[in-house]
Amino acid sequence: MHAAIPLYKGYTGLDAIGPYTVLAFAPGWEVTFVSAEPGPVTDDQGGLSIQATASYADVPRPDVIVVPGGIGTIEALSDQALVSWIGEVHEHTRWTTSVCAGSFLLGAAGLLKGRRATSHWALIDQLPGMGAEPVHERVVVDGKIVTAAGVSAGIDMALTLLAQAAGQDTAEAVQLVIEYDPEPPFDAGSPRTASADLRARAASLLG
Repeated sequence: MHAAIPLYKGYTGLDAIGPYTVLAFAPGWEVTFVSAEPGPVTDDQGGLSIQATASYADVPRPDVIVVPGGIGTIEALSDQALVSWIGEVHEHTRWTTSVCAGSFLLGAAGLLKGRRATSHWALIDQLPGMGAEPVHERVVVDGKIVTAAGVSAGIDMALTLLAQAAGQDTAEAVQLVIEYDPEPPFDAGSPRTASADLRARAASLLG
């Protein structure tokens, strides 16, 4: 299985690195970071760069794509090279997936019309503008379109895909390898459990 993760200026690091780590540990999987051209691409905090080792043209038929979100997603919606690549490779993928605001890039490629989908809690109510039916779940599977909610949900999504592709035993082995056994110190990771003041403070961090 070959997974491709497209990078664009202003993506969120964990959106890309979380699924990458899960899938890269899986036997028989190859994961490639792609961009308009090979080279380093900087995240939305400006302190992390990931090396894209291939261009979009170099990877025309991946089995899976994982589109990250981030503060740069709004600008990326008008990136025709990226949006066109998503639409073109979707014709051949087993799964076309996104993390966080990456679902809006799937929408820009015309892939969410009539689909159930999720995104970051601060943005999910805007998904109908992309033709999607918003669903407040961490991972939403609608045919071969798979969307994950905010940032950390990309790890859950990658494990879900791995279980379907290679079996639950393999997915559980990778989960153990990366010691993904979250015990957060606070019950503040969902807008359902956060106060209005906390939601407002969190939203202000998104810029």
